[in-house]
Amino acid sequence: MRTPRHYLLFIIYHFLFVICTPLGAQGVWCPDNGDGTYTNPVLYADYSDPDVCAVGEDYYLTASSFNCIPGLPILHSRDLVNWEIIGHALQEQTPKEVFDKPAHGKGVWAPAIRYHEGAFYIYWGDPDQGIFMVKAKDPAGVWEKPVCVIAGKGMIDPCPLWDDDGRCYLVNGWANSRAGFNSVLSVRELSADGTRSIGLPRIVFDGGQENHTSEGPKFYKRDGYYWIMCPAGGVAMGWQLAMRSRSPYGPYEWKRVLWQGKTDINGPHQGAWVHIEMKNEKGKEKNEGEDWFLHFNDKGAYGRVVYLQPVDWSSGWPIMGRQGEPYATYRKPKSNHSPLYGRGAGGEALHPQESDEFNDGVLGKQWQWHANYNQFYGMPTANGTMRLYTQRLTPDPSLSKRGEEGGQENEEQGVSLWDAPNLLLQKPTAPRFTATAKVRFASKEDGQYGGLVMMGRNYSALVVQRQGDAFLLQRHTCIGADEGQAEQQQTLVTLQPTERDTIPYSPAIYMDLYLRMAVKDGLCTFSYSTDGKRFREAGDAFTMKEGKWIGAKFGFVAEQKAMKASRGWLDVDWIHITK
Repeated sequence: MRTPRHYLLFIIYHFLFVICTPLGAQGVWCPDNGDGTYTNPVLYADYSDPDVCAVGEDYYLTASSFNCIPGLPILHSRDLVNWEIIGHALQEQTPKEVFDKPAHGKGVWAPAIRYHEGAFYIYWGDPDQGIFMVKAKDPAGVWEKPVCVIAGKGMIDPCPLWDDDGRCYLVNGWANSRAGFNSVLSVRELSADGTRSIGLPRIVFDGGQENHTSEGPKFYKRDGYYWIMCPAGGVAMGWQLAMRSRSPYGPYEWKRVLWQGKTDINGPHQGAWVHIEMKNEKGKEKNEGEDWFLHFNDKGAYGRVVYLQPVDWSSGWPIMGRQGEPYATYRKPKSNHSPLYGRGAGGEALHPQESDEFNDGVLGKQWQWHANYNQFYGMPTANGTMRLYTQRLTPDPSLSKRGEEGGQENEEQGVSLWDAPNLLLQKPTAPRFTATAKVRFASKEDGQYGGLVMMGRNYSALVVQRQGDAFLLQRHTCIGADEGQAEQQQTLVTLQPTERDTIPYSPAIYMDLYLRMAVKDGLCTFSYSTDGKRFREAGDAFTMKEGKWIGAKFGFVAEQKAMKASRGWLDVDWIHITK
């Protein structure tokens, strides 16, 4: 029974909710409209192949991270609309000889996150190594070291299911690039602890011509049926399938449950079904809980962003969106709490981290490297900055367009940031935003440079590079970096150092600058300032391009040409991401 106190609290919460929204939203993209509705995507960032598990009234999301480290991001929400990054489940990838340098497109493919007997599990497929699993009691804490559950090539997109009798089954897809076949799904039994295979695989579904490129399966059980939900038709123009059987090994009957239809939301598929438990006043679950589906949508240079759709089971099948077509805007999921549920303590909308002051002695959770971390790449400092040391680029010999004529000079001309493991990058989180950073670059040798970069298969950076006793402000741009094309450098202006060392041994010269990058619908423009007030344009606009299976990412670069030179460094005081 509700008391007057309950109604008073409701009125207070509602008042805070109204006055704090949307003005309280600090992110550059806010899906929460502040009126009980949301606008898709709920994550305008590259969380490819998302999967979600529900634990009580908390929801945890992970996604593909490929070669980027830390990998397996963990996001948390209490309403499926407002999300924050709370950690990563993978701190290093093996074998180190592969992942200590950029292994674009390799690594973590399409993970599945599950909660079982008090622990969180994430399974993923490395198409070159096998199926792996990590485990943790606290998803925001330290995860155990990965376990190789099944070794071998070609297996991707695994998902476990612990049955009512404690037995564990695993479904997975297959990568044609490694296995020589695809569009089929296999199920096998694992040990009860989920650490090893104890049964041989069986093909339970073949997409054939009608549902080609069936992959990314997720395994569930509902009302006595085993359910596999998976995408088909390819990333850009595909659809979502649901299939059911009375046995985990099939045969399965299937139905298309989400497709583009008449909307402009292409390829809506691959994601997670989530059931929300609704409780009555006595804390017991109501029968009418709600069901939702999170899926991705390919946004080109921005990667695969995350949408949320309601799910209707009234026909016995999980029909998603508006009778199978995705919603752009819809009401928020119901909750057992006040309108503040899922938001910050002051009513502000939550969002993945963006800006960083670098004051905590640890990197913000939004940052990733393109390879396993090495302390020589850089470290936070006690002075509230992030220091990146210059690194000599070593070209990938498999990209034949570099160094075709042989010789050291041609090799230096042919390298590009595609080979750089020490790029400190984060995902764009909106179609339009501005990133402004305050930096100090210290150089001890000619050819050392550092600055701000938008990275992908094509990239462009605004940097200062030492030449003699001065700095050149330059744009470094490469079109076709993934194909081995050489970087082009454009000098914009010569700048005098703001400070010089007086020590006799390996003196450095310093440049203090503000660097800015403005992004608008895939176009990126650069500017700079010496005082943080007046900004000058720096070269032509650049068209963003996605990376290998990931969206474009932006952040910081610090490199050098000489092999044995004393390292220079880029000290980043802060970066502010604004609308």
